[in-house]
Amino acid sequence: MDGDGTQDARGTHANPVPRPAGPPEVPLVPPRPAGAPGMPPPPDGSAFLAWLRTPRPEALPGVWRFGHRPRPEEEPERVPGRQLFSGALIAFLVGWLIWSLLWNGYLGGWWLLPLYAMIPDAWVEPHSFAAVVVVYAYYVLVAGLLMVGVGRLGRWGEIWRRYGPPAWRPAPRTAERPPAPEDDPATWPALRAAGAGDAADRLAADARAGLMRDVDHARITRAWQGVQSGRHPLESFTGTVLGHGAAACPHPSGARDLPARQARHDLVTGQVRLGTTADDARNPYAYRGTGLALGPELLATSLVAVGPAGSGKTGSVVRPIAESLCLHALAGRAAVVVVGAAGAGAGPADAYDVVVRIGNPDSAYDLDLYGGTTDPDEAAAVLAEALAGDLADPHPGSDSRRATTVLAQLLGPFRAVHGRFPSVPELRGLLDGAPGPLAELRRGLTETGQESLLRELDARERQLAHPGDVGGVLADRVALLDRPAFAGFFDTSGQSRPFTLRALDHPVRVRVDLPARGHADASRVLARLVLAQFTASVTEREDRSLFACLVLDDATGVVTPEAVRGIQRLRSANAGAVLTLRTLDDVARPLRGPLLGTVGCRMALAGLTPWDGQDFAEVWGKEWTEARDVTDRQIIAESPAGKAWHAVRRAITGKAPTARAVTVRQVERERWSASELAHAMPAGHAVLSLTDVRGEHAPPLLVDLRG
Repeated sequence: MDGDGTQDARGTHANPVPRPAGPPEVPLVPPRPAGAPGMPPPPDGSAFLAWLRTPRPEALPGVWRFGHRPRPEEEPERVPGRQLFSGALIAFLVGWLIWSLLWNGYLGGWWLLPLYAMIPDAWVEPHSFAAVVVVYAYYVLVAGLLMVGVGRLGRWGEIWRRYGPPAWRPAPRTAERPPAPEDDPATWPALRAAGAGDAADRLAADARAGLMRDVDHARITRAWQGVQSGRHPLESFTGTVLGHGAAACPHPSGARDLPARQARHDLVTGQVRLGTTADDARNPYAYRGTGLALGPELLATSLVAVGPAGSGKTGSVVRPIAESLCLHALAGRAAVVVVGAAGAGAGPADAYDVVVRIGNPDSAYDLDLYGGTTDPDEAAAVLAEALAGDLADPHPGSDSRRATTVLAQLLGPFRAVHGRFPSVPELRGLLDGAPGPLAELRRGLTETGQESLLRELDARERQLAHPGDVGGVLADRVALLDRPAFAGFFDTSGQSRPFTLRALDHPVRVRVDLPARGHADASRVLARLVLAQFTASVTEREDRSLFACLVLDDATGVVTPEAVRGIQRLRSANAGAVLTLRTLDDVARPLRGPLLGTVGCRMALAGLTPWDGQDFAEVWGKEWTEARDVTDRQIIAESPAGKAWHAVRRAITGKAPTARAVTVRQVERERWSASELAHAMPAGHAVLSLTDVRGEHAPPLLVDLRG
């Protein structure tokens, strides 16, 4: 064996064979790699820190604030290029003429008096070098002053900036100075000021190491706001942050991001970018070319988007908004309910905590038909809106009180006897007036001595004989849900996992898939049910700091008088609704004006019909604008020479000599007319007006949803 402990091929322990001298051996075992093959390098926090430190100045409603550079309110006057060059040439010729007159003495020698006053008499000698230098320097000074004045008059500087070398090369990007430590958001100055320096150091270290994401930053910021408001103790927050770092204060699902993102989000401002405001003369100058974004402060006033199929309602509006609200829910800021047809493109199932697939036997969750309430009157009001809300008089002041009374006369006695609300088949039998269910219900009330509820049941039985009874209509609507496809749903026995919208007190992400194929009428009933339960539950929340939003894709047949009143109450409850329609014809004529007047954000997408455009034009109103009327008047010559000159001009140009008169006046015109909305809007665009919860609003803006 050699000195290094290896055995030679020809030697033994007793008779070792010496090795020949040579280069040192290469070790047989390679060094251990730093990471697994094919693994990317560890993340760097520079990208996150750059995102966090990007300025987000205050801006007008709807402006994408991430890296925004504010523009002036009014468009600066831009002189046309032809006029600019002609003015510069004329100014140069005027300057040349003045200098020629001065140099040749046609204007006198007064401009040489300062020269004679400054130089000594001894310099005024023939062939004096000092005199020649001073005199020509004075000439250059006067010529330079003259050219400066002429250049300012002829706007030579604007020509240089617009057409010279500064316009040829891209503008240099100024290096931004790093923020001061007390102003750097990456160092969490608010935590340090409150005495949580250790927690701030831990979060700053995770940010630098690339362990923090935008959702983590938003979630921990939300938790810190709870500490400041007194809902959570400071010691508990500090201990959680020190123990888990960027993963502290997790969402109940444990998720820290969505499986995939389609739109651009900025969780510092809470905005999602939908597109780019077009550089169009109809848009205010401050909005032109800026990003168009929506946030909770705008969605809290609700949004209605109208456009035909294929105009981009789902892909360009519903999907980005739903994605943004899901991110807000992961950050503990919002609760979202997305309702649409199965496979409509509201996002993958992994992006939601609860997915209710009505009519799908594989659905893990059920939908509570009564909204989780134990009050029969409240359950009757919500269910009546779902079943017969569209049958009420389509007038803003009407209601579905008769349907509510009929349901309350049955739900109250049934719950008193059975301790629960009836299932769909049981409710259908009661509304049909079948003698068996009513007799059984009467027997139970008699045994328990419920005299007041017996009177309710007697009134229901008397109304069954009237020809105008609403019970038959309600029974027909309930029959839409009493189908084999829904046999396993709307269970009231407690054997399923029903979801109730009273859970919106928590940051939950919910998706409800409606059975649109073959059950269109049932889908409309369920959509009205979800909207009614949403408006009833969010207004009763105790903690309204959590933003709640309902995203309803295709609200056909959902807008009722009670729904309009419910949407009006959402703004004060820190909640909002997003509704999409193919056309306003899906809304009753008396409700179109109240609907568009109730919501704060209105969107008309490309392909709108002229009669739909007329409703938007009326709600957007008119504005004062400057109108220019140009009139060409033929010039009539009086003298023979003038007539001859006009004949020559007519022979050359082929037109009679005219004089142009321009009249400028202020007129009141529609911001967007119905014809412009129907025919002048490019494909992939939309006209959107915005209003936030503070009352600040943006006029109708032409937006490119593809930008």
